[in-house]
Amino acid sequence: MTLPYDKSAALVVLPPVSNGRLQDARLKRWLSRATLRRSALRRTLIENILAALNLPYPVEGLGALRMWGQTGERPNVWIAAADPVYLEPRLDHLCLHALDSDAVPPADLRLTLDHLQATLAEDTKYGFVRIGSCGYVRSSESMATARLPSCLIDQQLPNDFMPAGEDAAGYRALRSEVEMALHDSELNDQRQARGLPPINSLWLWGGGYAPEQRAQARPPLFSGDPLLKGYWLSNTGVVMPWPGSIAGCIEAAVAGFVAVPDFAADDVDALQACLQELREALHAGRLSSLQLIFHDGLEAHVERRHALRLWRRRAPLLG
Repeated sequence: MTLPYDKSAALVVLPPVSNGRLQDARLKRWLSRATLRRSALRRTLIENILAALNLPYPVEGLGALRMWGQTGERPNVWIAAADPVYLEPRLDHLCLHALDSDAVPPADLRLTLDHLQATLAEDTKYGFVRIGSCGYVRSSESMATARLPSCLIDQQLPNDFMPAGEDAAGYRALRSEVEMALHDSELNDQRQARGLPPINSLWLWGGGYAPEQRAQARPPLFSGDPLLKGYWLSNTGVVMPWPGSIAGCIEAAVAGFVAVPDFAADDVDALQACLQELREALHAGRLSSLQLIFHDGLEAHVERRHALRLWRRRAPLLG
């Protein structure tokens, strides 16, 4: 899909498919005849989708866009996403552990951000807030922040991904204050007693202001991902929840669409059912082409004419 985008094309993001996870022989042959590639880049979901659509990637303000997607309203102040993390001290370095919603229930995130709000936000320079399972920090001044979310830095050295130089002075100062404040948090003693890792830092990323809303052509989006929703809303795009099937997307969108199904990553039956729906829709001409992005880095471009590639029976990338 390029601008103006193909109004009969679909882009769908799906769980991992390689390493033998796909069991259906017909679907294996179908995907083997597609144009397959594996991305070696460390990128966010929105980055992968916008690259496939040939749409511009926001240079800043990802945290504000994510908040926009959650609230439906454009933030008018500087915002950064604030992911709770555990920085594990090792022999000669720190290792970052990203903490997902299972490791940090909403009550723990609320207590963490309330503690920081009470200890660091008295002068109104900073503000900390929780929306659902997401944390945010507001600042009266712009500052450099990390580009990638904590989930892409899990089990790695955080210093390699932090902003550097004079522009990062505010970031370093705030991070130090946050870590000192969390060191005295009673919540971490309670978490460790429950067998959970402490929350001893916040990973600040995607800082900036939300862009002004503008009208620009976008295929309809079926997704609950707040960052994607915020990006679509910033361009007056149509946003709907995942309807539960590809047929539901085709019916609601009339033509092409972008979809991020919300079934579990280990649900192979749901993955295969979704691929079968896509295969049938393409064969019947209800879709002109497919762009599939899998969470294991595999990407597939599928067209109806690819069915004639009879010599391609087993693609090594599918494993």
